[in-house]
Amino acid sequence: MASITRFLTERLRLKVNAAKSAVDRPWVRTFLGFTMTAHKQPRLRVAVKSVKRLRSKLRTTLRQGRGRTLVSTVRTLTPILRGWLQYFRLAEAKGVFEELDGWMRRKLRCVLWRQWKRPRTRAKRLMQRGLDPERAWRSAFNGRGPWWNAGASHMNDAYRAAFFAQLGLPSLIGLHRHLNRA
Repeated sequence: MASITRFLTERLRLKVNAAKSAVDRPWVRTFLGFTMTAHKQPRLRVAVKSVKRLRSKLRTTLRQGRGRTLVSTVRTLTPILRGWLQYFRLAEAKGVFEELDGWMRRKLRCVLWRQWKRPRTRAKRLMQRGLDPERAWRSAFNGRGPWWNAGASHMNDAYRAAFFAQLGLPSLIGLHRHLNRA
């Protein structure tokens, strides 16, 4: 690091920001929101900090959408997700996209569970989506929180990924495949 800094300052007459500069392994450092995998053949992937930033942005958007319909909430999320994916389309590690897809659907199921409020409404809505009455009533009165219920099998069976695709929620992994096909 010292020899590189000396070369840049003395020979090239450039300023070196010591806080931002470092000599380290590629999978430890981030550059423009990307990092590398630690494999023999390294691949480009999205940095953890970038994913955290997206999640926090989506959380604030979802909090604003608690009193709105799911369709309008999805409509506000779509440009954010598409724009983020367009920027990170070069990433080769796809696990982040799959994880974010599942997380987004679970957050939307959580919004639904909160909107229903009363156990009777929850049971009625689950039965409308095809759950048998006994399972719907048991699920509605289970006494657990919205996040737990959003990840439970009764909500996953009632509101599958196809339901959210029908609403217009973009699948990040599907868009990533589509953009990198050419």
